[in-house]
Amino acid sequence: MADIDAGGHEQKHPYHLVEPSPWPVVCAASVFVLAVGAILFMHDVTSWVLYIGTAMLLFTMFRWWRDVVREATFEGHHTPTVQIGLRYGMALFIASEVMFFSAFFWAYFGAALFPAEATGGVWPPKGIETFDVWDLPFLNTLILLTSGVTVTWAHHALIEDDRRGLLVGLAVTIGLGITFTGIQAFEYSHAPFAFKGGIYPTTFFMATGFHGFHVIIGTTFLTVCLYRAWKGHFKPDHHVGFEACAWYWHFVDVVWLFLFTAIYWWGS
Repeated sequence: MADIDAGGHEQKHPYHLVEPSPWPVVCAASVFVLAVGAILFMHDVTSWVLYIGTAMLLFTMFRWWRDVVREATFEGHHTPTVQIGLRYGMALFIASEVMFFSAFFWAYFGAALFPAEATGGVWPPKGIETFDVWDLPFLNTLILLTSGVTVTWAHHALIEDDRRGLLVGLAVTIGLGITFTGIQAFEYSHAPFAFKGGIYPTTFFMATGFHGFHVIIGTTFLTVCLYRAWKGHFKPDHHVGFEACAWYWHFVDVVWLFLFTAIYWWGS
């Protein structure tokens, strides 16, 4: 059956002409409210604007992505040509995330390779007690690497049209992601240094903390994919949403390997 565009005419190309949507404008407004709320919160004025902006953004994300899922799964707009564009978009997004974390590594290595007088001319700075690299950090490394294996298992199960393997693989990956986050929260609560304790704590918490935030985002992404897999949205030849999730999770794995090697092991 030929595709029909919004005007009721037969579509003679494989591209998706997106219908007018309010969500880009609403998203911009939500981000503006969120930014203003963050400024007011950091200046101890009020926190309500921050909460309102967060709620607005979450609502916008849910509705916008729901529309995208409907276009892909039920309306058939994500043709093979469109899927190529989506994959390029996800690849570019991950590339931007690489640059994001590069800034934190730059700050860390800048301070570590050229220690200033304020740090005692050594790295780690004098008075800093680092974590035991072979304790919780190593355990979390094993957990995250295992989650990379299980999400790959789920992907292969999807390609083989093994629905049970897909669901179990995703569920195990989500469980490992939650476990990783819980262990990192425990580690933070027992850290022998505070965030404002100098250049080492600042770079440590910024780098590992933002990675932890990405793990939470990835776990949420995986949870949505689990729900969609349970609803039967993914097919062996049509699962760009799951591919994007798997790529993102592998990116989180690789970043952690660099963090573990540079900050926990080399920096100790």
